[in-house]
Amino acid sequence: MVRIESARRLDPVVGAVRRIVRSALKPGAARDALHGVWLGHPLHPVLTHIPIGMWSAAAVVDLTPGGGPAATSLIATGCAAYFPTIVAGWTDWSELDEPQQRVGLVHATAAGAAFACYVGSLAARARGSHLRGRLWSFAGLGFVSAAGYLGGHLSYRQAAGVSRATDAVQ
Repeated sequence: MVRIESARRLDPVVGAVRRIVRSALKPGAARDALHGVWLGHPLHPVLTHIPIGMWSAAAVVDLTPGGGPAATSLIATGCAAYFPTIVAGWTDWSELDEPQQRVGLVHATAAGAAFACYVGSLAARARGSHLRGRLWSFAGLGFVSAAGYLGGHLSYRQAAGVSRATDAVQ
């Protein structure tokens, strides 16, 4: 992980994406809501449970006979939940330190690859190619697992989004 944290070759991409995110999300109520100010902690980690849960459940259902339609619904729900999750994630990412942003960029890339796999799974299933749909889905599960690992590293090792301020009210 140290290699990603210190990979300065990612900095041009980090800088460009940071400028885009910050120009799209100006300080104010919407940005505060996406940061989870109203919740008392970052919103992105809470939202990740929905697509990850849906996509994980789809993998289990895909392993059961006749589970294809249910798996398709779970994948579609996960894909829909991906959008608010990623917007909240980019909002938090834009305020991190550079080493955290480097890891976050790789995290987001893995999550984006997972999403692309699940869209591919939905497309294959819609064409009647259920085996190909399952294969895309399992590939997506691999990518979302890698993204989760990197997200865990950001949270637990790099303390991304952690407030070190003590509560004034006891």
